[in-house]
Order: sequence, then C-alpha cells, then structure tokens
Amino acid sequence: MTTGSTEKSARVFFALWPSDAERAALAAWQPALHKLCGGRIIRANTLHNTLVFLGNVETDRLEALRLAAREVGGKAFQLPFVAARYWGHNRIVYAAPGSVPPPLALLVRDLEQRLSAHRFAFDQRPYQPHVTLLRNAKWGDAPLPGMREVRWQVKDFELVQSAPDEGGANYRVLARFPLRFP
Repeated sequence: MTTGSTEKSARVFFALWPSDAERAALAAWQPALHKLCGGRIIRANTLHNTLVFLGNVETDRLEALRLAAREVGGKAFQLPFVAARYWGHNRIVYAAPGSVPPPLALLVRDLEQRLSAHRFAFDQRPYQPHVTLLRNAKWGDAPLPGMREVRWQVKDFELVQSAPDEGGANYRVLARFPLRFP
C-alpha cells in the first residue's frame, strides 16, 4: 500500500520515531519483561510512540495529510521513559514516561486540531504516551520491576504507514516534520 501503487487507502498514524540508540535502549528492557510476562516481543525496529492514529486514509488524501501536519507548531523536547507498565485490557507491557511533558501534550493537541480542520477522522481518546514492548503478555496488578530510564530527544514527528506482515506489522515513514528548538 504505497502512494505510488494502485491501493486506494493506506493505514497511517503520526508518531515519535526514536533514533537507533534510543530504540535499542528501550529494546534492552524487553528480555527481562518477557521472562516475567511472556507474550510476544515487539521487534526493536518498530518501537515508536503513537501521537494520533488515523487508520485507513485514501491514498489521494495523503498529500493533504502531509500539508495539515506541516501546519503544526511545536518545540523539540525530551521524553523520558521511566517505567514498564501493564494494560490488562489489551494484554500489553509498555514503556511509560513519569508524566506527559507539556510540549508533547501541546504537539498532540495541535496535531488533532489541524487534522480536524482538514476533515480527517482519527481515534479521539485521552492521550497516554507509551511504547508497546510486549503483546499477549500476562501480569497482575503488582508493579513491574524498575527499569533504567531512557530519554528520547524529540526533534520531529513522523507520518507512518502500517502494513501487516508475518511478524505483526511493517512500518514505513512517509514524511518527517521538524520541531523547532527552544
């Protein structure tokens, strides 16, 4: 499902896409968590933090989606992931920040406003930044063990296309949108 193909839609979302070193640091959490919780380890090269999930968008509207994202303002910031947590309702173990940095909350709000103004439909739910590390995991209510903090240096956000494959999903960055430095 590429923009140059005959596919009529592409499954897309906006995300924070970490550097290789940041991704490797979070992937280092996975073996210990997998030993405790089981499940399926998410491939390291697909670790990301979703900002806004749109789902299927007609391929002839992808350029309008890029233009809407270019209207988004925002400042570069740090995003520290400090804990592993478990969501029992969907059986995932994820990396979580201690709190939502104000520039991240503003980025998500601005992106949602621009998408709405351009009449794009998207998942509208309270934003909870996280990076999924394990799927189909099992854990109770007890806290997961402490992990070494991983700090992402967020300098841009991305438009990403998702296509299913035998390992879960294959992601392709379609566009990057820089954030300004304070």
